Amino acid sequence: MKIGLPMFPLGSVLFPSMVLPLHVFEPRYRALARDCLAGDRRFGVVLIERGSEVGGGDVRFSVGTAAQIVEAAELPDGRFVLGTVGLHRIRVLSWLEDDPYPRAEVEVWADPPPTDTLLASHEENVVLLRRVLALKAELGELAAPATIELSTDVVLAGYQAAAIAPIGPADQQVLLEAPSPDARAADLAIMLAEQQDVLTFRLG
Repeated sequence: MKIGLPMFPLGSVLFPSMVLPLHVFEPRYRALARDCLAGDRRFGVVLIERGSEVGGGDVRFSVGTAAQIVEAAELPDGRFVLGTVGLHRIRVLSWLEDDPYPRAEVEVWADPPPTDTLLASHEENVVLLRRVLALKAELGELAAPATIELSTDVVLAGYQAAAIAPIGPADQQVLLEAPSPDARAADLAIMLAEQQDVLTFRLG
């Protein structure tokens, strides 16, 4: 089903179930925040492929995540501080005019059901993820704690693992666009193994 959504292009990827804090200062996104708060509080987040978050004229990926505002505070100068959470994937069908802010017609892109082998693949990824996060910590670099707990829902846990893995936005976009939870787990395993090799080499 096609729906219209206000859109917030960013330099980072939002995954379903993950929290995204936003500091809104551009006039067009202040207008977006006001309209969202007056409505169902939902908007779309997509990664900027080329360009900047500020000023417009950017090129955007066509797969993103619908988000919902769960906390909001308007500051005296009109800026907003928002707490938002990712809901589900969306595909952009067409971009509308960026007036007064970016908008698009989108459809929900639901994941197909996981296969019986996903749990085993995910558990292997969690072991690898914890090892990679521990290596980052050993190097004194910022990373999520290796003891972080993930959802008991294996599909959501896969998104959470993708979000906290020490990989760049381009790799995260690949994971967001994976056609299935199993494909996402397979791609993440390759990325984590590469990170482990690099970090181990640096420590050695």
